[in-house]
Amino acid sequence: MIMKTVGAAVAALLVAMPALAQEVVKLGYTGPLSGGAALYGKNVLSGVQMAVDEINASGPEIGGRKVKFEVVALDDKYAPAEAAINARRLVQQHKVPAVFVPHSGGIFALQAFNEQEKFLVMAYSSVPRITDAGNKLTIRIPPAYTGYIDPFIKAQMKRYGKNVALVPADHDYAKAWVQAFVPAWEGAGGKVVGNNPMSYTKATDFYTGVSRAIADKPDVMFIGGPSEPTALVVKQARELGFKGGFIIMDQAKMDEMAKVTNGLAMLEGSIGVMPLVNDARPVTQAYNTRYRKAHDGRDATTEMSLNYTAVYALVGAMKLANSTSDATAIRAKMADAFKALPKDANPNEVEGLDAKGGTVADTVVGWVQNGKIKPVRLSELAR
Repeated sequence: MIMKTVGAAVAALLVAMPALAQEVVKLGYTGPLSGGAALYGKNVLSGVQMAVDEINASGPEIGGRKVKFEVVALDDKYAPAEAAINARRLVQQHKVPAVFVPHSGGIFALQAFNEQEKFLVMAYSSVPRITDAGNKLTIRIPPAYTGYIDPFIKAQMKRYGKNVALVPADHDYAKAWVQAFVPAWEGAGGKVVGNNPMSYTKATDFYTGVSRAIADKPDVMFIGGPSEPTALVVKQARELGFKGGFIIMDQAKMDEMAKVTNGLAMLEGSIGVMPLVNDARPVTQAYNTRYRKAHDGRDATTEMSLNYTAVYALVGAMKLANSTSDATAIRAKMADAFKALPKDANPNEVEGLDAKGGTVADTVVGWVQNGKIKPVRLSELAR
């Protein structure tokens, strides 16, 4: 009886040994999981979690050790101060080497101390200042929005004319876009005939502001904020007789806008971010198919796919650095990791990182022509 008991104990120990040898590496996330921006925050988180699930299923090893990744997600309600508190908790309590954060306010809050506390900020925002500031432990996941501006201007000036009215939202991100857009438009020989920023998040009736903009006789309107109010601006502009084109800043998504405008007819001539579901590239559609299968038929979005890719790059950099904890060593291998991404893990075809830590891609954008969202690369528009 004693021998049997001892034998059973030894067998149980042998079975348990692989599990005991497996290192658990936690990745941090702070973002809005409640409140008005909760859907956006959950979208980003689902992209991170999908990559982690796939990577774990592959049985990853780093530095000769079996590794399992876990995501620790905390709600910051889109508040920078809460994001900073969450990040400190993630680093100190959960020992995360990296924190994903999907809003510029939170990103800047984390950058105040991430180099001192030695963790990577995985920043989901296209604001160029995120990497221009020189933080050595920051990765900007989407390409900078400034890459859209010159190609968008060239395309819409050629098709519609040189007079533009500005009717964007009034939050900081929109102001940053306007600050970059205006000198580029004027530098291309255009004229800003009106500037009527509006509070997209507090109003549902934009007739007054849109009427002022149309009275200035623009050929093109520059618009953008959250998708639903941006769509209402389009709808009301068309109802007031505007026939020109729209330049839509990258916060708004045309597939979501089309639900408000009852299709793409009112969006004719609009140029903006290509909805992932409308992106016909095989690798993109393959990703969307996998996402739908894992999420009850729900389509993926760009914020999901780019964060998904960033997780694969982060894990790839850990493998190249032979470390799951040394943020400096991992950061040093991030550019190589992006270049070595498996095709299936890179549905947006990110090409790599620039010298400051921002991703680089010849982005496919959407241009509504003849009732369809036509895909076009930024390099084609810039010709």
